[in-house]
Parts: sequence; structure tokens; C-alpha cells
Amino acid sequence: MKKAMTVIFSLFLVLASCGLSLAADKDVKGGKDHPLLSRMPDFHIVEYKDKDFESHKFLGADGKHLPVEGHFYYIKYFLNKGAAQPGELKIIRNIQDALKKIGGQVVHERHRYSSITVQKDDKETWVEVKAYPAEYSLTIVEKGAMKQEVVADAAAMGNDINTTGHVSVYGIYFDFGKSDIKPESDAAISEIAKLLKNNGELKLYVVGHTDNVGSFDANMKLSRDRADAVVKVLAGKHGIAAARLKPYGVASLAPVTSNDTDGGRAKNRRVELVKQ
Repeated sequence: MKKAMTVIFSLFLVLASCGLSLAADKDVKGGKDHPLLSRMPDFHIVEYKDKDFESHKFLGADGKHLPVEGHFYYIKYFLNKGAAQPGELKIIRNIQDALKKIGGQVVHERHRYSSITVQKDDKETWVEVKAYPAEYSLTIVEKGAMKQEVVADAAAMGNDINTTGHVSVYGIYFDFGKSDIKPESDAAISEIAKLLKNNGELKLYVVGHTDNVGSFDANMKLSRDRADAVVKVLAGKHGIAAARLKPYGVASLAPVTSNDTDGGRAKNRRVELVKQ
């Protein structure tokens, strides 16, 4: 009887140990593979981050750090208990080869590290892989400009106009190359209307600005058309006298920052209100 109990107890310990091992090899809550890459066999996720907008410095072809902004992912994998280690190089090559099959290009490689870019479905994605004997991590940034979500209110606009004679307005959105105002622009335009209604004597130049993508002549017309669209909405929907507003377009002639980055171009695409 005593011997049987010892066997049962030993079996219980083995099963309990297996259970703990299996539990330890589960993905962290919320963790998942990025759509571009499946994981290496016998690995599980121990850390996972997903941010709508973040910047990360990847190593470029010249070995210098290159900041890339956009949708950010960080995924860290650990090897399952008892599984054979694949080796750092095998991990690196698997990631590189998988991305090359969908058009990826290796930008930089050194011991235990590689950065790769992928151009797919009009989206540029940067991938960084760091590999160690029993773990590896992926840092992935889907390059893109930040959506401007904070819109200055009427009082803030009026203060800037009184102080400097002009104010840049973000939160007025257009599709690429078009002058039709998107519905999500309502909040910003409503604040402009409130500004004008609160200051009955105020007259404004409504100035459209673009980045430098495309030809200058096309952008000059586009910036004027967008300014004109804003004036028409203010007059037609909000009842502002059209005589108080004059639309102009200056294309990329007055940038507020460099057009060399997505973030810079996003800041340069704006509507500016200038006191007449």
C-alpha cells in the first residue's frame, strides 16, 4: 500500500510539473504574432506592445540610426522549456527569408541583429530582429503619419490671431490629391465658425498649404481648391458671410518644418487663418 501511494504521489508530481511547464509556455495575455510573420517553432510570446503611433530608431544601410514613425509593435519570444535551441543565425535568416518572399529587403545586418524593410499594399514597414540562443525580439513599425486628434478651440485660435495675426489649423482632412473635405473635419471647422461668430468684425484669409509631394503647379491649384472648399462650408453650412473670407493657396511655399519625413509633411499640410 505504501509503495502504491509513493508511485501515485510521484505521478502527481510529474503531472504537476508538466502542467507548470505548459502554463509557463503560454503566450502573455494579449500577445499575438504580427500579420507579416509567423513565429519560430517552439517559441512563445513573453512581452507584447502595440501602439498606434511611436518612433523607433532602426539601423540603416550606412549603420547609422534612422528614426521611423508609425504604428509600433514590439514582440518578444522565449524558447519553450525542453526545446532545442535553433541558434541566432537561424532565427535571423528565417525572418529575413520570410520577408524577402513578400518583397522585403535587408537594410542592415550584424551579429544577432538585422533590419529589413517591406513595401506591401502601399505601406512601408520596418522590421528589426534581435536574436539570442533562447529568445528573440521583433520591433516592427508600419510607417505612417500621425493623425492629428487635438484641435485648437475658438478661443485659442482667436488668441493666436490677436497675438501673431495668424493661426495654423489642424484637423481639416482631405483625401490625397483631392479638395473634398472629409466628415471628420467637422470639429475643426465648427471652431472656426465659432471664432467668426464671436468676433463679428473679424475678416480672414483662408490659406491652403500642402507638402512638396507632386508638382508645384498641381499643389498650388490643390491648396487653393482646399481653401475654397473650407470657405464654402463656412458660408453654406455655418452661415458665415462669404465677404469676410478670402481663399488663397500657397502650395509648399511656407512649410513649418522639413518635408523630408512623414511627420514633417503632415505638419505642413494645413489650413492657415490670416487676419485681413
